[in-house]
Amino acid sequence: MDQHKLRALVFEKTGVRIDVDDPIFALVALNEAVLEETVQRHIAAIDTASQELAQQARLAGGLPAAHDHHHGSHGATGDHPPGYTPTPPAGPVRPIATQHPLINPRELRLLAAAAGIAILSALVVLGGQAAFRKPAPTLSAEQSAALQRAAKLEQALDQLDPKLRAQLPAAFQK
Repeated sequence: MDQHKLRALVFEKTGVRIDVDDPIFALVALNEAVLEETVQRHIAAIDTASQELAQQARLAGGLPAAHDHHHGSHGATGDHPPGYTPTPPAGPVRPIATQHPLINPRELRLLAAAAGIAILSALVVLGGQAAFRKPAPTLSAEQSAALQRAAKLEQALDQLDPKLRAQLPAAFQK
């Protein structure tokens, strides 16, 4: 624990100046000691659980028999905790799958549901348009005959001399 570094960090973050002899450093040292002890207990618990798991795997035939070997000192005492047995080598390690399929089955179901809803919505809209559309108006026989006569007159006007055609709009306005 670098007290000068901690002093600078506290000043940067809070603007409070603390001295190297400040009692807060005693609290930091106490915190480190408690944390170290807690970490050691957790490591021992994990080792014990690993050994039990390895033993169960050996009994099930998944691991070879354990070898009795030690890997140097452990912790501050230089000995292993009571009941400590080194974890045996697990053999070849299988790689963890890091790639996922492009579309997983759940996403595929959601995609199919969305497509079904889109198609159903389109059918409802088209059905509504068909139900509420006004039919085209029907023409009477007189209206149809008048339209045919107008078309014939239009063709006849196109065949007239251009000078005469230019005079016709003035004659219609009289």
